[in-house]
Amino acid sequence: MPDPSRRSERSRRAILTAAMELVREVGYRKLTIEAIAARAGVGKQTIYRWWPSKAAVVLDGVLAAVNEDPHDLSLPDTGDVAADLRGVVRAIVAELDDPELSGTTRALTVEMQDDPEFAEMVRERLLGPQLRAIADRLRAAQEAGQLRADVDPAVAVELVIGPLYHRWLLRTAPLTPDYADTVTGLALRALAP
Repeated sequence: MPDPSRRSERSRRAILTAAMELVREVGYRKLTIEAIAARAGVGKQTIYRWWPSKAAVVLDGVLAAVNEDPHDLSLPDTGDVAADLRGVVRAIVAELDDPELSGTTRALTVEMQDDPEFAEMVRERLLGPQLRAIADRLRAAQEAGQLRADVDPAVAVELVIGPLYHRWLLRTAPLTPDYADTVTGLALRALAP
């Protein structure tokens, strides 16, 4: 007799793969639970048993695609906070500027505005761990005397990351590595002891 937990894991992986393939093919707006179920070879009741919405399925698909483990997030600590932060900010810019990821990320951002439960899920599983990892690196830099001790690291993260999302969300100008470096430099000057 087949092991039900293995069958469930296979189904879960098939659903996440199908969701990510379909979101690339048809876009988030046209994505349906029915289409995901058909592509994955499962009933849509199976999807609704594990996820409350298509947004939740896509979020898990994104997390699985990037192997995002919220318990294993840490930033490099080379002892040079400027270099470490510059690398992280450049990576965020590259991710936001990635044409394949950007559309999905924008769609999930819109879903967050309309669905408080989904917004909490994103904060808990994706944004929160990422922002805490950056704050932890900034806290270590404070302890090393590289940044002002009187600044709340969570607010400092917003100072660094906020401009990136502002530019990305409002499409005010392109996201580039030069822009990432400029934002990082300005933030570090503001946070210098």
